[in-house]
Amino acid sequence: MWGGRVLRQEVTFMVQDGGSVGLDRVEVAFDDRRAVAHAGIVIAATLAARLGIEALVDRFVRLGQRVGAANSGCKVMTLISAMLLGADSIDDCDVLRSGRTVRILGHRVAAPSTLGTFLRAFTFGHVRQLDRVAEATLTRGWTLGAGPGRAPMTIDLDSTVCEVHGHAKQGAAYGYTRVLGYHPLLATRADTGEVLHARQRTGRAASGRGAERFVNELAGEVRGDTRAVGGCSAARRLASDRSQQHLGEEVVGRLVGYSHEVGHRGRVDAREHRRSGGNHTRAWGGSH
Repeated sequence: MWGGRVLRQEVTFMVQDGGSVGLDRVEVAFDDRRAVAHAGIVIAATLAARLGIEALVDRFVRLGQRVGAANSGCKVMTLISAMLLGADSIDDCDVLRSGRTVRILGHRVAAPSTLGTFLRAFTFGHVRQLDRVAEATLTRGWTLGAGPGRAPMTIDLDSTVCEVHGHAKQGAAYGYTRVLGYHPLLATRADTGEVLHARQRTGRAASGRGAERFVNELAGEVRGDTRAVGGCSAARRLASDRSQQHLGEEVVGRLVGYSHEVGHRGRVDAREHRRSGGNHTRAWGGSH
C-alpha cells in the first residue's frame, strides 16, 4: 500500500533452456499467461542451424577488403534473428542481447554498430551473392521435404512497396503510391507464402522494370531446386496481379515457356462473379 493505493508489481517471465542441451532438446513451456513472446525464436534458430545458413553466407558472400567484411555469417544471422523478433532498424537488433536469448540462437550476436558497418559494405554485386545463399537454402529446405513434391505449385509474381523513413537511404524514392520507399519484385509460393525469389528496385521503378530477367532467374532457381530433390512432375502455374499486365509481351512469352499455365489474378468484381457463375477458378482469366 502507498498513499491508499495498491501498487502492482510487473513481472517479466523468461523462458530459459536450463543448460547446454542443444537446440533440438529445448522444451518451451509457459507457466503464466503473461509470459512475453520471443521464445518462438527457438524454432527459427533450429531451422537455420539445420539448413546451415551461417555457413552458406560465409561460403558465398565475399566483401573483399572492405571495412566490416569479416564474419559475414554471424552478422547475417544476427540480422535475420532480430527481424524475426520485430526489429526494423539497426538499433533494434540489440533485442537479441536481452536475457539469455543468445544462448539459444546458435550463432554469435553482432553489435548494432558492427551491423551498420557491415551493411554499408554491400554493393549490388554483393546482394547477388546473397541471392546464391537464398537459392542454396531453398534447395536444402526442399531436399528435406518442404518443397511441393509432385503436387501442383502456383507461383505468384508481384511487386510491392516497402516504406522507409529518412531521405538519405540510397534508392528510396516516391513512386505511384506516393510513399517513400523501394519497389521490389517478389515471387512467392501461393500455398505457403514462401518467398522463392526477390529483386530490390528503386522506389520510382516502373512495375515492369527488370521483370524479364527476374522471371529467367526465378525459372532457373525453381528448376534447379526441383532437380535437386529428384525431379518434379508437378504443373507450375505462374500468376501475376492484374496491375502487372503491362510487364510486356516478352515477359509473358517467358512465362508461357516456363509454366504449364499463366494467368492474372486479382480482385473478382461483380461482372466477373456473374460471368463465372461464382466459380472463380474458372475465372482465372488471361491464360495463355
